[in-house]
Amino acid sequence: MKTLHFCMRSRPARRLLTLTAATLAITGCAGLKDQYAASADAQQRMAAEAAADTKAGASVDTQATYLKLVEQMQKEDLWFASLAHIDALEQRWGVSPESTRTRAEALRQTGQAAPAEAAYKRLLGTPLASAGYRGLGLLAGTRGNYAEAVQLLMQAQRRTPIDALLLSDLGYAQLRAGQIEEARLPLMQALQLRPDSTQAQANLALYLVVTDQSEQADRLMEINRMPEVTRTAVRQAAQQLRTGAPAAMRGAALTPESARAAVRPSVTSVTADDAAPLPLALKPSRWSGTGGMRTAIQLNPPTSDSATTLSPTSTSRGIP
Repeated sequence: MKTLHFCMRSRPARRLLTLTAATLAITGCAGLKDQYAASADAQQRMAAEAAADTKAGASVDTQATYLKLVEQMQKEDLWFASLAHIDALEQRWGVSPESTRTRAEALRQTGQAAPAEAAYKRLLGTPLASAGYRGLGLLAGTRGNYAEAVQLLMQAQRRTPIDALLLSDLGYAQLRAGQIEEARLPLMQALQLRPDSTQAQANLALYLVVTDQSEQADRLMEINRMPEVTRTAVRQAAQQLRTGAPAAMRGAALTPESARAAVRPSVTSVTADDAAPLPLALKPSRWSGTGGMRTAIQLNPPTSDSATTLSPTSTSRGIP
């Protein structure tokens, strides 16, 4: 009986032990499942974050973003480096009017006039035709052919009529081509559209001096606080326009040496040994936006007194 009693008592105990073990087993399994679920969630979150990073990287690494990078390099006068990046850009996304425009500007700025001209001509049948005509006009100006430059810049101006710096280019080219009265309208438009442009100010002052309005020119230069070296350059250029500058002074073409001189906003240095100062000339410039080729002639004297500066070169914003 004792034995039987023990066995009868042990069965519930066994059941309890069995149920406890089962409960523990179930609980253990649930804990493992929770751990697996948490790990899977973490992995999914990491995968989602990685995918988001990849997507963000892809959105940055686009043709438009690369073009902005190239344009920024050109604003910093890294013309040779920008050509290498244009090659890489076109290898990845192909040739586009925008890449052709940046290439044409870089070629012109690095003294490669012939390939630059070919690149500008490829723009003429595209939405960037204004940039093509402007570039061709500037190349004509560096060759001293200002009559041709006027015609080409007028083609550009018809396509981008409110581009102040293009108007300044056109007015200056007209002055150099002997079209004095015709230059008044674009030069006045340029200054009123961009009153802060030193290039527009200087070119209008040049027009005023050439047309015997020296008092008004002096007032314009005084109001805009032009340095004396700039005022002297304007007066000397006006004198050359009146008397007819020698052929050697007509807008010197860009060479590698002059390109190095144009890597920062400054003007061409003229030493005391030079027979005569160079006149204002159409110089290389750059694109800076969708409103057209931001180019013009800038009178921006250097801070150093080591040289007398008389002939303007371009800046990252173009020829004023």
